[in-house]
Amino acid sequence: MAASRGWRLIRHGRCWLSQAEFSGAPGPPDSLYPPIVASATAKSKAAKRRRLEHFHQRVHEAASIEEKLRLYGLLQRPKYMVYPQTFAINADRWYQSFTKTPDLDLDELRSLACDALLQESFYQNKKRPFLYRDQDHTPGPFLTQLISSLAALLCGRNPLLAASSLDLNPEVNYYWHHGEEVVVHGHRKGRVDPVRFQIDDHPHLQIRVPKQLPEVVPLESDLGDVPVIDHKPSKLPLFKKQYENKVFIGSKVADPCCYGHTQFHLIPDKLKRQRFLEANLEDQIEVAYRANGIASLFAWTAAQAMYQGFWNEADVTRPFVSQAVVTDGKYFALFCYQLNTLALTVETIQNNPRKNICWGTDSEPLYDVVEDGDVKGFNDEILLQLVQFLLNRPKEL
Repeated sequence: MAASRGWRLIRHGRCWLSQAEFSGAPGPPDSLYPPIVASATAKSKAAKRRRLEHFHQRVHEAASIEEKLRLYGLLQRPKYMVYPQTFAINADRWYQSFTKTPDLDLDELRSLACDALLQESFYQNKKRPFLYRDQDHTPGPFLTQLISSLAALLCGRNPLLAASSLDLNPEVNYYWHHGEEVVVHGHRKGRVDPVRFQIDDHPHLQIRVPKQLPEVVPLESDLGDVPVIDHKPSKLPLFKKQYENKVFIGSKVADPCCYGHTQFHLIPDKLKRQRFLEANLEDQIEVAYRANGIASLFAWTAAQAMYQGFWNEADVTRPFVSQAVVTDGKYFALFCYQLNTLALTVETIQNNPRKNICWGTDSEPLYDVVEDGDVKGFNDEILLQLVQFLLNRPKEL
């Protein structure tokens, strides 16, 4: 008779040997197969989500800021061209919506100056300017001489200005996503894409510094309401172009002066105050100044944040502050911008209570008229406020 192959149950104290053997047995080995994931090339939502997660991971793991910027602008699609200087009606509200920026009045900010005014307006014998070139004739040289002279004079009182970089006619670029739209033309018709925007700005002057300006309000401050505009940006009107997606503050990433201090913008002849008055659009005069301030400062501060490694999937951990002066050579408006968030995409904006904040003043004349070698009606308050603007610096300096 064959011997039984069953387990022998020998009692040892209170423990059965069979039980001891089972309790010491190793657990089942880990799975030998990778987890099942969606195809990277399929047209399903899961596949699209996987491709997006893979892209986010590549940007997060980029070895350098240059590589991160290259990956961020890698995919080229038609995007709306946002012009800081625009004739569009009520453009400031649209720009507030695109950049998630409420507009707050700041009467304390005013500014500007005057020795250079006589030099450019009276002492020099200048010929008549070409059509639409009046800004290059007198206001541009006046602003350049004024700001460079003031900055040099104030270096002793503000060490930050002594270490700054003054750029003449620089280029500033920023590319971002905000909202969604359905593609209506082409081989991608019917697909849902993020709404893409690009700002290509050309301030007359800008001052870059090696240290950040101090925050105006805490990062999580909730000030003002952002306009909600449900229309397509093409109704503003904005137009689409497809070309390089660019993020640039006016210098390369390795430049030590990687933070913005103050920009100076010249209103072009096509947006002159007299044109609005002749068209019975007096209410749009300040709109042009505000739109210029909001769009230009958003592009500049957001690009600065991206130079520090932040982007829409890795939001800023500290605010970025910059200032701007917008002028036509006679009327000046001042703006201060605090960037609190880059998370403006559909996925990141939902649970993001932060808002970017812009304070600004209405435009005021620096002087009334220049006659017989004399500046009449000069506004001392504007000059003193501009000096105060340039003296802004971090608290530790």
